[in-house]
Amino acid sequence: MAKTKKNKHEPKDAEVPASSATAGQQAEAGPSSKMKRREYEQEMKILHGQLVAMQEWVKESGAKISVVFEGRDTAGKGGTIKRITERVSPRVFRVAALPTPTEREKSQMYMQRYVQHFPAAGEVVIFDRSWYNRAGVEPVMGFCTPEDTERFLQLAPAFEKAMTDSGILLLKYWLEVSPDEQTRRLQRRINDPRKIWKLSAMDLKSYSRWYDYSRARDAMFAATDTSWAPWYIADANNKKRARLNIISHLLNRVPYQPLTHRDITLPKRQQPGDYLPPDLPLRYIPAPF
Repeated sequence: MAKTKKNKHEPKDAEVPASSATAGQQAEAGPSSKMKRREYEQEMKILHGQLVAMQEWVKESGAKISVVFEGRDTAGKGGTIKRITERVSPRVFRVAALPTPTEREKSQMYMQRYVQHFPAAGEVVIFDRSWYNRAGVEPVMGFCTPEDTERFLQLAPAFEKAMTDSGILLLKYWLEVSPDEQTRRLQRRINDPRKIWKLSAMDLKSYSRWYDYSRARDAMFAATDTSWAPWYIADANNKKRARLNIISHLLNRVPYQPLTHRDITLPKRQQPGDYLPPDLPLRYIPAPF
């Protein structure tokens, strides 16, 4: 009897639990086998169609979804977010990538500047880094005190419980890469004029503090991995596979319904009637391509 081929885009029955130690060990194994561009784009096309279906469900149902992306420098957070949002409406999917806080914001309650970006009904908000700066980059780089971080880790679960109790579906992703892969990606940024803007002085300082970040990550997982807002870990050593895996997982966590195909016929276009093209000195751009 022939075996039924499993559809990788169908929802999975259960999550695979992983400790932070397991996450680090898997990442340190390095990149998985390369994926051909054609195969990658074919899979991404399917997922993009499902993201559009999810978008329509969010609009119709009034769902509120917040997606948090955290992880190592160069892990591919920005690239993953770009692939999620490139075929959907910016009126439904919004990206919140907050800059360094102003002096006024520093005087506020720590979570305050993030709350204003939370989704309303019919919205998906993606945080490209989030309130978890207080658990990662800030303590490692000396921007806050150990007491600040400890207080944050104590309060974050209750803060996120309030989010989910208000009807927000909160998804938190951590992207992990190996030390060697991070080095390769930083070297490519140094040598590529298209990517050099991604390499900040902060990145260079952070690079030398790998295990400080590992300790901060482990403490964050221990304190904030809850039943109402669990952490989902993605091996991001292979960017193509990581993007597909994350988008597929995100879709499996949202209870949307597939779009029903509609038979659409374009209406007849009106006749020109008395319309004549105007005699105006229009300025067309050069067409060197």
